[in-house]
Amino acid sequence: MEKINPVIGRKIDKSTLINLERGKIPPQSVDLEEVVLGAMMIDKKGVDEVIDILHPDVFYKDAHRYIYEAIFKLFESSEPVDLLTVSSQLKKDGRLEAVGGDFYLIKLTQKVASSAHIEFHARIILQKFIQRSLIKISNEIIEEAYDESTDVFDLLDSAESKLYDVTQGNLKRSAETAMDLVIQAKKKIEEISNKEGMSGIATGFDKLDKLTSGWQPSDLIIVAARPGMGKTALTLSMARNIAVDGGQAVAFFSCEMSSVQLITRLISSETGLSSEKLRTGKLEKHEWEQLNVKVKALEKAPLFIDDTPSLSIFDLRAKARRLASQHDIKIIIIDYLQLMTAGGTGKGGNREQEISTISRNLKALAKELNIPVIALSQLSRAVETRGGSKRPLLSDLRESGAIEQDADIVSFIFRPEYYKIDEWDDEERSPTQGQAEFIVAKHRNGGLENIRLKFIGNLGKFDNLDDFDSPFEFQSKMNENEDNPFITKNLPDANQAFGSSMNDLNPDDDNDVPF
Repeated sequence: MEKINPVIGRKIDKSTLINLERGKIPPQSVDLEEVVLGAMMIDKKGVDEVIDILHPDVFYKDAHRYIYEAIFKLFESSEPVDLLTVSSQLKKDGRLEAVGGDFYLIKLTQKVASSAHIEFHARIILQKFIQRSLIKISNEIIEEAYDESTDVFDLLDSAESKLYDVTQGNLKRSAETAMDLVIQAKKKIEEISNKEGMSGIATGFDKLDKLTSGWQPSDLIIVAARPGMGKTALTLSMARNIAVDGGQAVAFFSCEMSSVQLITRLISSETGLSSEKLRTGKLEKHEWEQLNVKVKALEKAPLFIDDTPSLSIFDLRAKARRLASQHDIKIIIIDYLQLMTAGGTGKGGNREQEISTISRNLKALAKELNIPVIALSQLSRAVETRGGSKRPLLSDLRESGAIEQDADIVSFIFRPEYYKIDEWDDEERSPTQGQAEFIVAKHRNGGLENIRLKFIGNLGKFDNLDDFDSPFEFQSKMNENEDNPFITKNLPDANQAFGSSMNDLNPDDDNDVPF
């Protein structure tokens, strides 16, 4: 049975009761709560200054919480906020007597003469609320830690999640009203209209961005392919476009390659110097100058790379929360899903169940941080054994059931030249050299499409497929301009620009683009 404190006139929860038994009262500032509420009822400016800072739960006294809820309803309805309107709203809510009647409201307005310093006072009230929240969370953690049946890693994840919510100043609520959600949706639609339809994170690949309107917040995106198709190269190209061109923070978790290898790939892509030259360090003087000049934009890019091997889903969530809090990351990329572990859940099970746990947690992380999460995934060998075009299918996903179910978008990378297929299987029968297909096979909130991209193997880079659909057309354009010495001397040879040593790889090789 809940106890009532005769001094403060409110129910006492378990954590508060523990503190009272120890002779401690939870942090609170009832006097400042009275001053803030009184100021809001006598000065409209006071309402405008604190309405975005406070929410009803921050008030220690129940009566004050009811009064603030009444003020908030009046503000949302664009009605005036004063002694009479607040009293009327409390009557509608059936709470006027619970707060002490009109007499208590009058008493609050008499405590202040203006709304001066109201924002400062409101922030103190918020700080007291955060302190109470931390005390409550700490007591819950202590109680759960004494329970021998509690899994320690689940407890750590739960504790960090709760603390992250407090840090963000956004404690979880049980539900939101339709009115609140409609207002949020309308605001988002207005923002999209100002961004020419780009509501998410632009990848830099024009046709893909047109299809998806950018990677959307809270979405889990799976990019799957066989080894050697260029999964890492594609996502690195995306990360580069988002961080360098878009100036938005990207977190890249690599379970396969070291952070130095990844950044060297990006340097190759950014400078136009081949990976072989960078690996051997055999650069001419002008190439050293080219390197020093062109990496400056990359140096300043908000790109964060973590190369922890065998990363557990628990570690990933902890690291992602810190990066979101400290650096406001806008997207997370994981290379790749099958190299992750479920961590110390203590639940056992086979690999398919473990992958199911990982994919479910990745989707939960995307929703919690409200940012897109891209996870790379391997495909089964069924692609190699199948005849025809060898385009990947949803059934080719390893442990496909859970991944396909949790993902908002499932996509594949397909490069026909990897399988010695020289022509696309379309009416034009155009050459496949230096080209790839980004296949959107599942799209929860949009259409499906096969999007062709340019693949530059010696730079480990993907780009938009320009006006020249193939390297042969590119070469013919060069030949047409033989009379122009600038063009003939400076444009690269088609084979050099588009060739890829990846064609020599064994399809079962577990490495992506060779470096």
